[in-house]
Amino acid sequence: MSQLEPSFESQLQLVVATRNQGKVAEIERILSEVGASIQLRSVAEFDLGDVEETGDSFEANALLKAETIARATGLPALADDSGLAVDALGGKPGIYSARWAGEHGNDSANIAKLLGELAAVPEGQRRACFVAVVAVALPSGAHILARGEIAGQIRFQSEGLKGFGYDPIFQPEGDTRTFGQMRPEEKDAISHRARALLELAPKIGPFISGR
Repeated sequence: MSQLEPSFESQLQLVVATRNQGKVAEIERILSEVGASIQLRSVAEFDLGDVEETGDSFEANALLKAETIARATGLPALADDSGLAVDALGGKPGIYSARWAGEHGNDSANIAKLLGELAAVPEGQRRACFVAVVAVALPSGAHILARGEIAGQIRFQSEGLKGFGYDPIFQPEGDTRTFGQMRPEEKDAISHRARALLELAPKIGPFISGR
């Protein structure tokens, strides 16, 4: 190994508190785009159970997950809590987005349930907002967090095979395509998670290194 190449041990390490590989890849792309030199490690590398999301807000759940994983691994941890808030449903599914249909992470079932509940809602009244809160916590309990949002509307049917979650039915404001039809780098440029991460990214290195 070249002396100029940092070893795994010498790099700043950050455990990403999710088993959603689409989300891990998205976080890695966004942090690399802003030059954050951080070794991301998946929580799947550790023998840990899922953190129950008992918070009553995106902020509370993101922080709960980050703090729990940081304490359990002894390493800084990054977690996000994100979801879709639909105006016609009074802001639902909100913090329950990932388990809206009952089973956590069942994207097709969640989409089917949401489209069913919006079946009678006409175009022009299908406004929604994607929200993401990203938290980084140290084993000591110290933390930083940021929130990102993007407005748009819900399509009547899924369009596109890219992304994950509700991406195939969410059309961001100012575009004619859904997130599911966009290339990853196009979504990264405007997404709710990207906006939160881009705000947090310059702070992560100094925060976890104690500078």
